[in-house]
Amino acid sequence: MYTFKKEERLCNKKLIDKLFHNGSSFLCYPFKASWLLIDEPMQFPVQILFSVSKRRYKHAVDRNLIKRRMREVYRLNKQKHLYDTLNSSNKKIVLSVGFIGKEIAEYDFSEKKMLKLLTQLCDEISK
Repeated sequence: MYTFKKEERLCNKKLIDKLFHNGSSFLCYPFKASWLLIDEPMQFPVQILFSVSKRRYKHAVDRNLIKRRMREVYRLNKQKHLYDTLNSSNKKIVLSVGFIGKEIAEYDFSEKKMLKLLTQLCDEISK
């Protein structure tokens, strides 16, 4: 339940290209989410990709810190806020969450915004 396995990560280059060319996106500052419904069979209802701009954060230490925080917040909240909705509607998606903030956010702020992003994503999917 509170795990984040390799199979949940989006690594397939074809799916990533399809996501960024055909997917929908929305902004929930400091995150930008892109998502796409897919028909392919997957073990988990969501495959996710986290990204942080190299142009904005020059040091890998900063990028890694932000990605670690994003992964941790997602890991702790995905079941309740995303998986339950997707499993009940029997849908599967690929998702990209990019950090576009100007400064490194504290964990509490990131958690609050990620929860908002997940609920907004569920609303978009159920339309």
